[in-house]
Amino acid sequence: MIPTAATPDAQRRIANRLKRARGQLDAVIAAVEAGGECRDVVTQLAATSKALDRAGFAIVASAMEHCVADDDERTRDEQLAELEKLFLSLS
Repeated sequence: MIPTAATPDAQRRIANRLKRARGQLDAVIAAVEAGGECRDVVTQLAATSKALDRAGFAIVASAMEHCVADDDERTRDEQLAELEKLFLSLS
């Protein structure tokens, strides 16, 4: 299992990114429900997507730092293979 964040500070930063994305998604939903301009909705949706991507990358980066330093029953190659799979799932 890969932890979501190696440090409380990293966890706080990731949570803040996700909260920002939630706020952006709320704005997208409101704009769609109000019949907002297509260009504005797409721009806000792109910002939401980028915020989620950045949060995902931060989670994987934090896990990499923690996982590689950990000494558990899995080999380092197995840990790195799992992290690579997670990282690529974001693309």
